[in-house]
Amino acid sequence: MPTLFDAIEFAARAHSGQYRKGTRVPYIIHPLAVARTLIECDADETLVIAALLHDVVEDTNTPLDAVRDAFGDEVAELVKALSEPHRQDPWEKRKQGTLEFLATASQEVLMLEVADKLDSLRDIRATLEREGEKTWQRFNRGRDQQAWYHRALAEIFTRRLATECGILLAREFDAHVRAVFGEYPASGLESG
Repeated sequence: MPTLFDAIEFAARAHSGQYRKGTRVPYIIHPLAVARTLIECDADETLVIAALLHDVVEDTNTPLDAVRDAFGDEVAELVKALSEPHRQDPWEKRKQGTLEFLATASQEVLMLEVADKLDSLRDIRATLEREGEKTWQRFNRGRDQQAWYHRALAEIFTRRLATECGILLAREFDAHVRAVFGEYPASGLESG
């Protein structure tokens, strides 16, 4: 039976040579941070393994079948759930698809997604504090579009996450959204 350490090695090999967007930070740091967040939530090992592997299909040449062969159907299905199916589509269409999917996704998928997005948002916030508005040049879309997407994610996480740790992660995500993008417009999320 594959272990957490097997998943760390698999992810490190898959992401070898990759860096976080616009940085010199090795990409593997991100899935490790996502896994750490879930470990701190006492998530089961299957979910933590999926966290370690959540970007290998989307961001490397690793086929989903390789994940399935190495780690089983449950992990593969979780990784598939976090992989955007139509990477060639415009950013707005892909993000809208993610939001629609999350509206009915399982609690396990929501936990993976909030841990993933929280780590990325922590990075954005720290980079903004160091580098200011030029931070947005790293992304496919600028601040306004990112604000729309992150506020919509915060609303879904706040409304749907049901476990104690999930609720805490949703609150932290919402706090980072407010710190990075400002308070919500009147029609947005009102409480967090």
